[in-house]
Amino acid sequence: LVRTHCIRAMISSLLVCALGFTARTSVPSSVASRSAVQMLKVGEKMPAFTLPNAVTGKPVKISPSKSVIFFFPAADTPGCTKEAIAFSEQLREFKGAKVYGITGGNTDKVTSWVESNNIKGITLLADDGDEVRKLFAVPKAAFGLLPGRVTYVTDRTGTCVEVYDNLFDAESHVGKALAAI
Repeated sequence: LVRTHCIRAMISSLLVCALGFTARTSVPSSVASRSAVQMLKVGEKMPAFTLPNAVTGKPVKISPSKSVIFFFPAADTPGCTKEAIAFSEQLREFKGAKVYGITGGNTDKVTSWVESNNIKGITLLADDGDEVRKLFAVPKAAFGLLPGRVTYVTDRTGTCVEVYDNLFDAESHVGKALAAI
């Protein structure tokens, strides 16, 4: 009985978090399509895409290159805040790799979130409509209730060298990405 109550409470909490996500616009049609069946895998080349900078609104074109691309559920939430701060604080350790954070959740809050948490140096991109999330085939988490938290690391040719998928241990994404650089 206690176990059932805990599971119900956890699912209820996840639903409350999911209700805070918003989706307003989509990525330009120039984004190439990718099968939604499988995520980008180690050894595959990352796709090129363009998304608006979540702070400035200006388009940012991402081409295959030495990169860390972390997809996170929503700005201004506890786990995502810890993850973005951790990437920001460790930025110098990424040895010339560009670090991009991509979210489709709470994108209207990114500017104030960045300022209030002193997140610097990483490029945060707004994926309203989740087009790039679909392009990378990032799986949903928590029984399909939440957008997944997945980090991809690519080498200088844009070939994927690491995929790390863990919704609940947000800060661990930084260590996994650093180990792969």
